[in-house]
Amino acid sequence: MVTGLAGLALVAGLAAPARAEDTGTTIVTFSVTGAGGLDITVPASANLGSGTAGTTVSGQLGPITVIDQRASLTPNWTATVTGSDFTTGAATAEETIPAINVLYWSGPATATAGTGTFTLGQANAGAAVIINVPRTAFSHTGGTGSNFATWNPTLAVAIPPDAVGGTYTGTVTHSVL
Repeated sequence: MVTGLAGLALVAGLAAPARAEDTGTTIVTFSVTGAGGLDITVPASANLGSGTAGTTVSGQLGPITVIDQRASLTPNWTATVTGSDFTTGAATAEETIPAINVLYWSGPATATAGTGTFTLGQANAGAAVIINVPRTAFSHTGGTGSNFATWNPTLAVAIPPDAVGGTYTGTVTHSVL
């Protein structure tokens, strides 16, 4: 039995020497992509009701939404609005309400999400703009990542005193860049 213990002591004495810890590093990468681009949605149509010659007809257009899913370091954008003449019948001079008679104000946002600053174009009727040329409707600056804003603008059309009766049709175009 003494030889067995001596053999065990000899084996224990011959154990492998302690080794330094060995490590390995793995570099891990992945991509973050935007879920989409920069888009704007608008109502297909709006009806402002009716008015008589020499008065103003007005109403809200419905929700306008800009969705920025570019996942950008600088997700800045500006939405603009412009309008056309409104015409009825054969669109003669007497059957046309010029775009300079069309006022627009964005009003405040009805919903926003994301970081940065959302800036309305026009707060109220007192700040309304003529939309015969492109005007800023809403904008976003700063922040990072994705964002969105929704607003419900108001349109006011001054009907000239010499306007003829009829249903007038025109366009209001929103763009985002």
